Amino acid sequence: MLTVNKLHCDLCVIGGGIAGMCTAISAARMGIKTVLMQERPVLGGNASSEIRMWISGSHGSNNRETGIIEEIALENMYRNPTKSFAVWDSILYSFVRREKNIELLLNCTCIDAETETGDFCHGRDTRIRSVTGYQMTTQMKYEVCAGFYADCSGDSILAPLTGAWFRCGREAAAEFDEITTTTAADKKTMGMSCLIQGRETEKPIRFRAPEWSTHLTGKDFENREPDIYNDDENFWYLELGGNRDSIADTEKVRDELLSLAVGTWDYVKNSGNFRSENWDLEFLGFLPGKRESRRMVGEYILTQKDISSGRVFEDEIAFGGWPLDDHYPDGFFHPGVPNTDYHTPAPYSIPYRSLYSKNVDNLFFAGRNISTSHMALSSTRVMATCALLGEAAGRAAALCVKYHCSPHDITTDHLSELQESLLAGDCFLPSKTRHISGICASAVLEGAADVIRNGQDRPHRIYGTTEETAAACVQPGSSIRYRFPAQEIQNIHIVFSSDLDRNSLTGSNTERTRSTRANYRLDHPQQPMPYCLCREFILTGTRDGKEKEIMHVSDNHKRCYDISLKEVFDSLTLTAVSSWGGAEVPVISFDFR
Repeated sequence: MLTVNKLHCDLCVIGGGIAGMCTAISAARMGIKTVLMQERPVLGGNASSEIRMWISGSHGSNNRETGIIEEIALENMYRNPTKSFAVWDSILYSFVRREKNIELLLNCTCIDAETETGDFCHGRDTRIRSVTGYQMTTQMKYEVCAGFYADCSGDSILAPLTGAWFRCGREAAAEFDEITTTTAADKKTMGMSCLIQGRETEKPIRFRAPEWSTHLTGKDFENREPDIYNDDENFWYLELGGNRDSIADTEKVRDELLSLAVGTWDYVKNSGNFRSENWDLEFLGFLPGKRESRRMVGEYILTQKDISSGRVFEDEIAFGGWPLDDHYPDGFFHPGVPNTDYHTPAPYSIPYRSLYSKNVDNLFFAGRNISTSHMALSSTRVMATCALLGEAAGRAAALCVKYHCSPHDITTDHLSELQESLLAGDCFLPSKTRHISGICASAVLEGAADVIRNGQDRPHRIYGTTEETAAACVQPGSSIRYRFPAQEIQNIHIVFSSDLDRNSLTGSNTERTRSTRANYRLDHPQQPMPYCLCREFILTGTRDGKEKEIMHVSDNHKRCYDISLKEVFDSLTLTAVSSWGGAEVPVISFDFR
């Protein structure tokens, strides 16, 4: 008989990929007790060292995702100048470990759930009472009883375990009036990939392929020509399994992917076409990275038409901007180009109603398994977008705990609070701006223009601003000061520029904008911090001429600070002592309430 450990919490998150991490972290920061159950020994999912897919999103024209995912990116610049995957794994682990309200269960696979049926609010007929995980390292089971659950597992494990409604496969074009060549609905999906990475060395390296590798020639790589000297080459097109069961057939597909991956490296090394004599095989992924499997059914199914038309949802909680990037089910062996690449109007709006179950009363979801059509998924599935979805799900769950209500009740009764919470956490909502308090708006401002108190925390075309017009650029050592009648201050919000377009970094566009690398060349630069980011600042408050230091950060690597306090002041001063190399320190926001 295995030992069963029983845990009680407010929120149980299943899956420790980027979406699950952001769900758990955002909930924990809101003060609720959270359990994060992750079946692997490392965090990050497709972005981890086990799979090594870099994080993509709506990058470009200041569309970069902020919030927790930007915190991670900046800490990676600070701690990981060579973009080592060992250091990257430790950074993701640190983000979860440092949250006192998270209990992390690594190597723990969700294997069962207990539910109850009944007539629950808003037409739901099922409620989750507990989930059970098996931890292989300790040979123990964990039974987790929570008020709410978030399935961030990618494969939606809680769908078969709880009876949560889900979809799988491609819809016919007529169902949602979408741009797709699929005329009849089927169960086909995008495939999965086992990635490879190469490292350039200073001497020739021999490679001998195993007998089970797939023999490949130049003809096999039409429309997929490898280029190990190109920073964009991450071998994503080594893809199979979309024409089979993307869950049940994973092990069989993995074996075929390994043969394909090793055969590809054999072709790169030994065909004589790639100047690859000094290259070594740095990494061979044995864990397939998945693009698509089950998609949960929520109160709203986001469609390609919603995305392409630029529909703005009243319950907007995140944005996307990746192209409609639908991979053909035959993957590597599909003749012609391997995927579609339809433009999306970045940033487009994603609704909260796509993040919670239509039939299970206390179930959230975030990541590639949210409530979308197949075509919409081809854009929303990328990890930076999934990070935003996780942050929204975690904050919504915290509000459910706060108000003792259901996920649906957030839509009807607490939506503005959810959105304001996301904005305070540095999440960009294209149709919203942060509320600025009356006392801040009327305070006497010295050392900066009103741009720092307009509730707009980034330069963006929606606001009609650029990097130069969205911030107050102060000289190192200069201060911005507010003077106002003495009163209790509850919150101070500060946003510095982190160069969302990454123009101040070094190397190619891919090198500047990705936190990890696909291959390692000898001439790759070390990753610096954005020169414009404030490196040291001092925040003080004054009452009756007596000054108090609220915060002094001497080696800053964060973009946003949202500081809670309850103290009486009659002035607040932000002194930007230095940047990471720029001549000025851009301050995008400095306000209070």
